[in-house]
Amino acid sequence: MNDPAAATRPPAPRRRWRVAFAGLLAVAFCGFIALGVWQLQRMAWKHDLIARVDARIHAAAVPAPSRAQWASVSDANDSYRRVSVSGRFVPGSETRTQAVTELGGGFWLLQPLQTDDGDRVLVNRGFVPIGGAVSPAPEGRVVVQGLLRMSEPEGGFLRRNVPAEDRWYSRDVAAIAGARGLPVRDVAPFFIDADRDPAVRGWPRGGMTVVTFRDPHLSYALTWFGMALLALVGGGLLVASERRLRHDRRLRRPPDPHVLPPG
Repeated sequence: MNDPAAATRPPAPRRRWRVAFAGLLAVAFCGFIALGVWQLQRMAWKHDLIARVDARIHAAAVPAPSRAQWASVSDANDSYRRVSVSGRFVPGSETRTQAVTELGGGFWLLQPLQTDDGDRVLVNRGFVPIGGAVSPAPEGRVVVQGLLRMSEPEGGFLRRNVPAEDRWYSRDVAAIAGARGLPVRDVAPFFIDADRDPAVRGWPRGGMTVVTFRDPHLSYALTWFGMALLALVGGGLLVASERRLRHDRRLRRPPDPHVLPPG
């Protein structure tokens, strides 16, 4: 016995393919929405971070963390905090790390400061361009103010530090301390980007820390939401196509011979 409804149904393989494709679009839609929401959450976190860092930079300087506080110093809570430390620079222990600034290529000049408490803190005295004459560190007791920065282990972008050859591409505190014969346990796990000293006319030039944060999260979120919209449109087109095919099959279905024509 013929089933008239069977003529309106697509072949089983094609029907399974359409169901699978519709399921894939549903999963993609949910995934894209989740990614978009995650990017909005990341944007809120980034804006909060920027606000906190901006507040630290413009706050009054506070004493740099003491040895008892070193273990609790973290990137999230202390990076770019304005601090001050007093002591004497250790002569003959400068380290040059590669730098690219608005003034061109050159290097950062790092030098240990022995604090009044007997500990040591690496101080980034500032930028020196290629060929620039370096002024010696001031003698005697000094007070250094600047921004607390966390150590930069391993090296720079695609460049690893080579301590044996005294080639440095990042400010890796532990590695620099070891290369200069300083007991690592006596060296703070951070360094200080010194402020610019207006009394210094030559090099190094302090106060050149660039504080920037990439904030592409809104554009990423819009991209994911756009992809979700495309998945939704694709689902709508699939449903419309299925309805159109069913309509076309009904029109092409031969008349039932058992049904008499009207009239």
